[in-house]
Amino acid sequence: MRLYNTLSRREEEFTPSGDNTVRMYTCGLTVYARGHVGNFRTFVCLDVLRRTLTHLLGYRIRHVMNFTDVDDRTIVGAQKAGMELRAYTDQFIAMFREDARALGMEEVEESPRATDEANIRAMADLIAALDRNGHTYRSDGSVYFKISTMPNYGSLAHLDLEGMKVGARVDADTYAKEDARDFVLWKATKEGEPTWNVVDPPGRPGWHLECSAMALRLLGEPPIDIHAGGIDLIFPHHENEIAQSECATGSQFSRFWFHVEYLLVDDAKMSKSVGNVYTVPDLTAKGYRPSALRYLLLSSHYRKQINFTWAGMDQAEESLRRIVDFLARLEDVTAGDSVPAAREAIETARTSFAAAMSSDLNTAGALGAIFDLVRDLNAAIDAKAIGWADADAARAALDGFDAVLGVIALRRAEDAQPPVPVEEIERLIEDRKAARGRRDFAAADAIRNSLAGRGILLEDNPGGTRWKRK
Repeated sequence: MRLYNTLSRREEEFTPSGDNTVRMYTCGLTVYARGHVGNFRTFVCLDVLRRTLTHLLGYRIRHVMNFTDVDDRTIVGAQKAGMELRAYTDQFIAMFREDARALGMEEVEESPRATDEANIRAMADLIAALDRNGHTYRSDGSVYFKISTMPNYGSLAHLDLEGMKVGARVDADTYAKEDARDFVLWKATKEGEPTWNVVDPPGRPGWHLECSAMALRLLGEPPIDIHAGGIDLIFPHHENEIAQSECATGSQFSRFWFHVEYLLVDDAKMSKSVGNVYTVPDLTAKGYRPSALRYLLLSSHYRKQINFTWAGMDQAEESLRRIVDFLARLEDVTAGDSVPAAREAIETARTSFAAAMSSDLNTAGALGAIFDLVRDLNAAIDAKAIGWADADAARAALDGFDAVLGVIALRRAEDAQPPVPVEEIERLIEDRKAARGRRDFAAADAIRNSLAGRGILLEDNPGGTRWKRK
């Protein structure tokens, strides 16, 4: 597999560094608000990366994705809400997990919180190592990393070393690229803020320190294989992670750096003031299903910006509907000998899909391979040039593709929980059948129209009546 490495700015051949296990760290959600579709663009792409590594390439994986539950934003949010920090962040962690399940994301092996006791201890140990190696200083009760002690600081973000403000320092967790300067590792105690006594002086961790400590504690000796997140994290967060991790351990922190591009909304950056920040519940309230969002988020290469629009969601719904309808057509293929052309189309799709996903996670190309197969086999069904064994092989191929992309199984799970109880749908289908049998077509049409109004479409075919979600 070839992956683009932000550190080298080129695609490189990827294999794990040892024993067939990929050690991967993802910077997870900062839990001061519910995750939005922009956050999930990153998380869904990284879910597909882990699925590709495991289901397509056969690697084992140890994947850590954290929750940042103590930083400037979570503390301010808890104070404004009049809540304890843990209770305040708990609610957003629960929302994230709910949305992640709705989007079909696999559970990662570790999902630590920054404030877990073991992680706070690991942060203290990291600062102690940096102290010993001469990379820190203390000022006004805080501990800072001195960037002048790391000659290659800025290599990930390709910063201009001459333009750095040597000797200046910044206390904020996030700041602009042109403000590269000494960053805070451990913040001085302020009234009303959480405090830990594991570092001298007492205080709380800075954002950048947290991820380094959790990655090294849970994934073991560096270098880890992949460190991932949104492109907005390259600087300062990931640059500072490299600095503190490598200066503490004396080893490379991560071999590959994997970054997902921005999601725009109607060609504009998401902003609360503009009113274009959407969450998963916002989409479902408009009648869209999470599987359509997952499909939309995978329809463009992860290193290209994607534009979220309602028309795009409609197109995603239609694309998924086309795949599901094709699978339904395969169910009607119950006889006939295997046809070489059908088998060739299936094998071509398998080869094309694997090649696309192995080429820097080209999900758009992989979806293209699926739709080429759908087109070719739909034509074969129309021409009765496909046998039941070919239909079985096509279903198996799509199951394999979906183990990586995770959209078909998600759509099926949604279909299994329709807006009308399955038992009621089946009863009404029988009532409609009976009405048609006695030639009461008005009653039959009324049942069909009633179900359509409730989000269920009925399709009549030679084998009977089939229902699907609208």
